[in-house]
Amino acid sequence: MQKLVSVGLQTIGVLSPRLGGRLAFKLWRRPLARGRVRADEQLVHDAAQVEIVDNVKTYAWGDGQRPVLLVHGWRSRASRYAGFVTRLLELGYSPVSYDAPAHGDSDGEVASILGHQRIIRALEERHGPFEGVIAHSLGVPFALYAVREGVAAKRLVMISGIADFGYLADAFCAALGLGPKINRELRRSIERGYFDGDGGIWTRFSVTTGKAELLVIHNDEDDVVDPAQAGLLLRNYGERAHFLPTTGLGHRRILSDPAVIAEAVAFLQDSAQDPAQDSAQDSDVPEGLDLSA
Repeated sequence: MQKLVSVGLQTIGVLSPRLGGRLAFKLWRRPLARGRVRADEQLVHDAAQVEIVDNVKTYAWGDGQRPVLLVHGWRSRASRYAGFVTRLLELGYSPVSYDAPAHGDSDGEVASILGHQRIIRALEERHGPFEGVIAHSLGVPFALYAVREGVAAKRLVMISGIADFGYLADAFCAALGLGPKINRELRRSIERGYFDGDGGIWTRFSVTTGKAELLVIHNDEDDVVDPAQAGLLLRNYGERAHFLPTTGLGHRRILSDPAVIAEAVAFLQDSAQDPAQDSAQDSDVPEGLDLSA
């Protein structure tokens, strides 16, 4: 199916880049497939306190003390954090998450980064302030923007995350073999469709310097988000950022890896000492992760 879509868009783009960009935008804003609750996630999923907040399905576990926000990525859902939820509960935290609009069990249409900011703010008002925020993939820029705009969190763990907002369009076009003309028109369609034609969004929503302690986790075999995106996160947060490289986990399995879960939660748990700092200093940087660019 992806090959057929790719060929079709490429053909249309040759004749009319503008039309190709509009069609690419229609495809770009649709998850196409919703993530389902997996068998190994079911018990954790069923144990959540479920509510509707800002028109999305939200989940909360624990007694409400020491809340930690979990933000999922594209075509994903809150239940993918089952391993994190279990570990956080063991340590006395209260995980909070949500299925994004048009994802998981939430209705509606795909939300922009501003829509996610409103959802996260509503969750903070109900459950926060947060002890920490853990985000994966596309959830990373959503979470970091919300924190930048005032959502309180002591520590942040960003896994396989996107730092450059323009990477969303670039990676989408690269996956479908679409050239620079369609990329340019896609960006214009995104600007018009979500942000009233604001051409400054690509800078505005990219990750900038933050004040919270940040743990960046990425995998050298990530075929969805280029590991170089981790370098952008690390540079922007400077000495507040710590890096935990992984190998062989790809983009999705990293979220259920026991060692990753243990390191991420330990980083949140110990505010006086960084369990990831030593590993960040002693570990080799994965190939393709340029920290000097």
